[in-house]
Amino acid sequence: MFEKTVTVVLAGNTGKALQPLTADRARAAIPFGGKYRVIDFTLTNCLHSGVRRILVLTQYKSHSLQKHIRDGWSVFNPEMGEYITTVPPQMRTGEGWYAGSADALYQNLYLLERSDAEHVMVLPGDHIYRMDYAPMMAFHQHHGGDLTVACMEPAPERATAYGTVAIDDQQRIAAIGDETSEFTSNGLVSMGIYIFSTQRLLQLLESDHDNRQSGHDFVNDIIPALIDRGNVYGYTFGGKSGRVTPDRYWRDINTIDAYYQANMDLLDKRPPVNLYQEDWPVRTYSGQHPPARTVPGEFGDEGISINSIVSNGAVIAGGSSQHSILFNNVYVGDESMIQDSLLFDGVRVGKRVQLRNCIIDKDVEIPDETLIGFDIDEDRKHFEVSENGIVVVAKGHNFKS
Repeated sequence: MFEKTVTVVLAGNTGKALQPLTADRARAAIPFGGKYRVIDFTLTNCLHSGVRRILVLTQYKSHSLQKHIRDGWSVFNPEMGEYITTVPPQMRTGEGWYAGSADALYQNLYLLERSDAEHVMVLPGDHIYRMDYAPMMAFHQHHGGDLTVACMEPAPERATAYGTVAIDDQQRIAAIGDETSEFTSNGLVSMGIYIFSTQRLLQLLESDHDNRQSGHDFVNDIIPALIDRGNVYGYTFGGKSGRVTPDRYWRDINTIDAYYQANMDLLDKRPPVNLYQEDWPVRTYSGQHPPARTVPGEFGDEGISINSIVSNGAVIAGGSSQHSILFNNVYVGDESMIQDSLLFDGVRVGKRVQLRNCIIDKDVEIPDETLIGFDIDEDRKHFEVSENGIVVVAKGHNFKS
């Protein structure tokens, strides 16, 4: 089904609202769920959907992302015309970086032209969801439109950055707008997932590039122009079509609070996103780590894990993890208590430490008897604190300074 399709994954977002987690990495490269990177969900969807020609457009602090794709996603056979290729800005059409989602594709126009693809699928690389793209492609081919936009029903609590969508009885999109749009949207929002007719997309990109008034953005510039002149359809995400369990879960992790909550969702008794479907495993790079374990500490207390995800190499030595996610090689010392928190790879927690509602980035060493998450005013003096009170300790934070 995807033999005549090239897929473009947009993975260059700076993620300013996710600082300090994006101080040294792109948004798509942020660790997630104890062992994954965020981009693994999009690439897994491609793998299981039969998508085999993938361009990942990188830009902002992309080294860790490119390394992760190299180490974990070198799974396709180039002799069969299959590939996952990272494409940084190459200044082929000027001297600027990618100036928007549409400009990112324009700067790589030559890759689309020489692909001989009839369709271009554009995917965000920084969302958490599981989706079989094959039914959406079948929908696109059946309707023969210039563009198909994946939409979600019902809408989340607020509209997404990709716009609210108004669809008529024929599944045609009549309008798309920003979060403050007043038109009737049928309870739908765009997911930022698009399938274009290649020829129409090339025409639009050329025209948009020549328009000095354009912001070179899909939502605000490309799609409204296409609605005015062509056939644009809305495909509703979810339902029984496709092989993946229809959990209808989709999160744009565009803030610290959204990212934190998406991780916490995995700890629900019945998580809203199913990571355990045997024929739809989420692929990632997994290093060679020993098994996780709980052991008694030097004071004789047993290590305890309660409703937590504890990844390989983690050791809870006389402390406790409660409703938390411990990534690889985390160490929790004697009489320490971790509650409602995320601890990234290599975090070491000393003795009698208490953490609550925290995100601790990689390789941070937390001294004995430290308290974080109990006095927000005090925490703000030393760390980033989100709107909902999540305390973020940056990678490499020095507690002695």
